[in-house]
Amino acid sequence: MTSETTVNNVLRHGEILSCQLTRLGSNYTFVVNVALDGAEAYGIYKPRDGEAPLWDFPNGTLYKREYAAYLLSDILGWDLVPFTIIREGPYGIGSVQRFIDHDPRENYYTLGGDYADQLRVVCCFDLVANSTDRKPNHLITDPRGKLWSIDHGLTFHSDVKIRTVIWDFGGEQIPDALLTSLREFRNRLNGSHDSMPRRLQELLDLLSPSEVEALKGRLEWVLSEGTYPGLHRPRRRRG
Repeated sequence: MTSETTVNNVLRHGEILSCQLTRLGSNYTFVVNVALDGAEAYGIYKPRDGEAPLWDFPNGTLYKREYAAYLLSDILGWDLVPFTIIREGPYGIGSVQRFIDHDPRENYYTLGGDYADQLRVVCCFDLVANSTDRKPNHLITDPRGKLWSIDHGLTFHSDVKIRTVIWDFGGEQIPDALLTSLREFRNRLNGSHDSMPRRLQELLDLLSPSEVEALKGRLEWVLSEGTYPGLHRPRRRRG
């Protein structure tokens, strides 16, 4: 079995041997096979030039947001988003994300109560990242039963416009461990640029100044509320 470190290295530095267009989504998305030094790995390649124009997101930025979401997950230590990079591919610059082996018939609606705690993390992540496109099939599980969050091109907008199918936990307190991670992130975000961690600076460089300020505002909002927002109509509950 190829180690995670090897897979990540292959995706970052390897040669793309094949590039197969998928039928999912409104933007061009490819499954790529990448090889390096005898090792191979599969990834999801989303080129900038394959992005459909949107009225509310700047053109040619969705691939950057895919990477920004990975960086946020990594900085928070939540391990939600598969390894993602920005690199050149057959159709130009774009994001490449590690392909997660999963059953495409499974999605948010098929998840049992055992996934409640993992979903709580996803919900908190969506609030901070301002996820505007949380569809049922944007949550997948690998053979070990780990939940992964994918498709983050529509994130980090400067206006709050969270759109999600996950309303299971409305009114619940956000777990203390998640709030602690967010406080630490806020402190680093508001610290001196000279001492800012490299990956955090890399995340900020992917966003516009207004999007950075909005990110800070959402952090303050989540930390001050300390609860998951909810709907006024009943939703199904999990354990």
